[in-house]
Amino acid sequence: MPAPPLPDEARADLLDHDVRRSLRGLPSSLADTIARHLVATALLLDDDPARALAHARAAADRVPRLPAVREAVGIAAYHAGEYATALVELRAARRMDGSAHNLPLMADSERGLGRPERTVAYLRDPQIDQLDPAARAEMLIVVSGARRDLGQPEAAVVLLRDLATAKTPPAPWTARLWYAYAEALLAAGRPEEAARWFTSTAAIDEGETDADARAYLIMTGRPLPEEDEEAAQDGADLLLSDRADPDADAGTEANVDQDITGHDLTDHGTGTGTEAAPEAEATETGR
Repeated sequence: MPAPPLPDEARADLLDHDVRRSLRGLPSSLADTIARHLVATALLLDDDPARALAHARAAADRVPRLPAVREAVGIAAYHAGEYATALVELRAARRMDGSAHNLPLMADSERGLGRPERTVAYLRDPQIDQLDPAARAEMLIVVSGARRDLGQPEAAVVLLRDLATAKTPPAPWTARLWYAYAEALLAAGRPEEAARWFTSTAAIDEGETDADARAYLIMTGRPLPEEDEEAAQDGADLLLSDRADPDADAGTEANVDQDITGHDLTDHGTGTGTEAAPEAEATETGR
């Protein structure tokens, strides 16, 4: 298959420094081509993952033994919904460089292939403790979703509880974490708590999720009117004025095996307590 044309904006100098260094053993013209295909992959990943994957594959066709190239194919395949390919490529990259940072994508690819039980098993990977905080949070989000797929919504709640309710400033991944926590609460039959957490998510997500609409739907039973820009905030004000005490009892925990945050690995958990969403004022700091 011919390589896709390289866009002008895909300049080799935009490539990550460490990845560029891995290309030093290649002829300069080949290194430049590979670099530009990898940059094109990154530029297209969100808006056109199929084209991004085509660029990554073009690089892999030329240098299949570079872990950064195989990783690029895996990431692009994941974004394109080609989960089997993503697993193959990400596993290959891991064998080459020993890195664990793509474990969340691998776990979610298993979920995308309809194998949530394999997703849950990733929490027992021996390299799980090597993940940075963002990757750890992403892994918990993915596995919580897998627990819901398995019909274990309370286990999904328990898995995210400690990290979601930690009294720390929001991180770049906090909105995704709170959104996932709200979804778990909703699946567990706790809509009022879910609405509070969706509202808290909307306060920090900069419009990147539909958390405001989810909260409005729970509270009113109606979709958020597109023409009413104040409707979501009205709902948020209603919720924020009726928050539970953040120091309230978090509920009874089941006896569980421990994962990377001290949560359930194998049992379903109970998690029947009320979860208080963080105050809106606190979400505006530490972004």
